[in-house]
Amino acid sequence: MDPFSDALVAISVSTELIEEELRPHLDTLLSALQEKQEGAARQIADSGILPSLAHILRRTNLKLKAILIVSELAGDASARGRCVEAGVGTALLSLLISTDQDLLLHTCRAIGRICYDNSLLQDQLIRNGAVPSLAAILQKYSQNEALVSACLFALCGLADMSEEDSSGLTWEELSRVSQGELAYRGAHRHPFGFSSKVTVVRLNQRSGNQHSVTVEVVHRCSRALWGAYVAQRTGRRFRPAPFEACPQFHRIIKFGVRNIPKTQSLKSRVFHTFL
Repeated sequence: MDPFSDALVAISVSTELIEEELRPHLDTLLSALQEKQEGAARQIADSGILPSLAHILRRTNLKLKAILIVSELAGDASARGRCVEAGVGTALLSLLISTDQDLLLHTCRAIGRICYDNSLLQDQLIRNGAVPSLAAILQKYSQNEALVSACLFALCGLADMSEEDSSGLTWEELSRVSQGELAYRGAHRHPFGFSSKVTVVRLNQRSGNQHSVTVEVVHRCSRALWGAYVAQRTGRRFRPAPFEACPQFHRIIKFGVRNIPKTQSLKSRVFHTFL
């Protein structure tokens, strides 16, 4: 067999291997995924090793390599659902209590990717405590820009307000309006400069250790583009609207440690978290 197929077979019986024997096989899979080897993600998903990856995430010292593999798999739509079915998504939650910032960085990225466009997993991760863990990371490691960005990406993913890839999104911390508030703005400008999408994430401390997290996405467009849009829709010429006048999409995400019923509104849900 070729090294890739050999690695799949070896990982499928990973409980019979010591970690040092397992490490090179994980490296082989990760290299194939990072090099965009055709069909690699689908082969891994079809091989039956995803439960083994979930096991590695929970119980071995090879967590970081497994997280990197999961993150790459979650970027492939055909493999993402299989990862969820195998319990890989919930296995990532156990890693959010780590003090290893590099491990946290890749875990947050993997969570952001794996819950993309999957409302069932989003709700499952929320109910299992993902939000308070991510909020704690934001507060504890606020000086680590890369980790903050990955954490915000994960929160947007849980809010179903993210993209598959956050690499083009640049975050900045906003001035604090009140004590106990953290606010971040992420900008992803259109390559031609005509429009941009701005994401705002706010973490507010309420009474005691209770926090709320709000995610808002605003689609903005230039005066010229807005004027052209209005003219096309109405056949009349109007004075261009302000830069911020394009439609806004707002979602507040709601969760509590008690059995708070979820709202049925597609536009609003709220995270109420306890740290």
